[in-house]
Amino acid sequence: MELLERLLKGEKTACARLISIVENESPGYVELLKELHKHTKGAYVIGITGPPGAGKSTLTDKLIKKLREKGKKVGVIAIDPTSPFTKGAILGDRIRMVDLSVDKDVFIRSMGTRGHLGGLSRATQGAIKILDVYGCDYIIVETVGVGQSEVDIVKTADTVVMVMVPGLGDDIQAIKAGVMEIGDVFVVNKSDKDGAKKTFREVEIMLDFKKDWKFRPPVSMAIGETGEGIAELFDNIELHRAYLETSEEIISKKINRNKAEIKEIVHDNIEKKISLLISEDSMSKILMDTVNNEIDPYSVAEKILSKILL
Repeated sequence: MELLERLLKGEKTACARLISIVENESPGYVELLKELHKHTKGAYVIGITGPPGAGKSTLTDKLIKKLREKGKKVGVIAIDPTSPFTKGAILGDRIRMVDLSVDKDVFIRSMGTRGHLGGLSRATQGAIKILDVYGCDYIIVETVGVGQSEVDIVKTADTVVMVMVPGLGDDIQAIKAGVMEIGDVFVVNKSDKDGAKKTFREVEIMLDFKKDWKFRPPVSMAIGETGEGIAELFDNIELHRAYLETSEEIISKKINRNKAEIKEIVHDNIEKKISLLISEDSMSKILMDTVNNEIDPYSVAEKILSKILL
C-alpha cells in the first residue's frame, strides 16, 4: 500500500490520511491495521485524564514542549466529546495546541468519541499504531474527562496521569471510586488557586489508604498556564516508566492492551453481524416483547447467537 510506504518514510500527510481511513472504517482499513501491527516499534503511551475543566489540554501542551526540548518526536490524540445528536465533535483541543501543529516532529489529531462511553474513540488503538509506525517516541492520549467511565484509558496507556484541580467540593470522595484508582501519576493543576494544597493533601491521604502498592503513585503540583511544575511531572512519568521496564510490568500492560483490543474487535464484529441479521424494526418488536414479559432477554440472546454461529 502506497500510503503505508509513505508513512514508513515519516510523511505527515500519509499519517493523517491513514488515521482518517481507520477512523471512518473505510474499505480496506482492517487489512491496513493488520499490516501496521508488524511495523510497530513500541512508542511510549501517556494517558492524560481527569475531571472536565482540570486544564488537561494546557498541561498536555506544556508536556509536548518538554518532550520536544529533549528531542523526542511526539504524537497526540486529543479525544473530544461528540454530540449524540449530530455526531460532531467540538475538537477544541486542536485549536488550543495550534502553535505546536507546525512542528514537523509533533502530530496532533482530535478524534470524537462517537458515543463511546469510556471516553476514548473506538479508533484510538488504530491511531496509536499509526503514530507508532510514523516514528513517534511518545504518544499522548488526552481523554474527554467524563468521570467514572474514564477507565478505558488504563487499557490504552503505559502511564496514566490523573489531573486534579482545587474546588472539587469539600473533599474528593465523590471521584474516589474507580477513577482515582486508575492513576499512575497524579498532578494537582492550577496550584495557584485557593485550596490547591488541601487537594494535594487529600490525594496523598487517599493514596496512603492502600498499603500494598507495587508502585506508589507520586503526586505533584503544577500551573499549566505558566509551565510551572511540568519538569517534576515529566520526572514522575519517567519514574513510573523506569518501574515498568525494570519490573517487566510493561510486558503485562502490552498483553492486557492486546487482550482488550481483541475483545473489542470481536464485540464490534458481532454487533455488525447482528445489525445485518436483524432489522431495527424487528429488534424494536423483540425488545417490546421483553418489556411485556412475552420473552426473556436470555432467550433472545440465545436466538441471536445461534444465528451468528450458523
